[in-house]
Amino acid sequence: MSPPSAAVDRLARSASRTGTTIAVAESLTSGLLASAVGAGEDAATWFAGAIVAYQSDVKERVLGVEPGIDPCSAECAEQLAIGVRRVLGADVSVAATGVGGPDPQDGHPPGTVFLGWATAGTAGHVRLALPGAPEEVVAEVVRQAVRLLDRLVEAAQHPLVSTSDPVSAENRTPARR
Repeated sequence: MSPPSAAVDRLARSASRTGTTIAVAESLTSGLLASAVGAGEDAATWFAGAIVAYQSDVKERVLGVEPGIDPCSAECAEQLAIGVRRVLGADVSVAATGVGGPDPQDGHPPGTVFLGWATAGTAGHVRLALPGAPEEVVAEVVRQAVRLLDRLVEAAQHPLVSTSDPVSAENRTPARR
C-alpha cells in the first residue's frame, strides 16, 4: 500500500507551519498509519511517534484504556487517542481501531472502524462503515486518519473559526488526562 501522498504532504506542511506535534495509536492498521505519517517531509520535527497496540492488555497497560472496553468502539478509540497523546507528549493525536475483515468480530461487521482524536482539552471520534476487502478497508482508514490529523492541526490554529472543528459536536467529550 502506498501512502496517501497528497494528504500527507498537506499534513506535513500544516504541522511544520504551525509547529504542531502529532502522535498516532493504531490497532487494525498495524503500523501503516505511522508509516504514512512518518513519510511526510520533515516528519522528525512534528511527528512525535506512534504506538501500535493490537492486544487489549497492551492498550490497557501502555495507553490507559479502561479494562473491559470493547476494542471496536468509540470509547476505545478516544481512550487510545488520549493515551498516545499523553504518552508521547504531542499536541494532537489520532487513533484507529476496528474490524478490518474479512469476517465479523465480536458482533461487529467487517469495515466497522472508529477513529479517535484528542487535543489539549477535547477528545472525540468518527465512526466509519467501510466496504471492501481487508486491505482496502485498512488503506481507507489510513487516508481518513491522515485527513483527520490535518483538520485537527488546522483547527488547533484557528479555534474561533468554527465551533464544530474538526468533527461534529455530538462526537466530542472532554479529554481526561
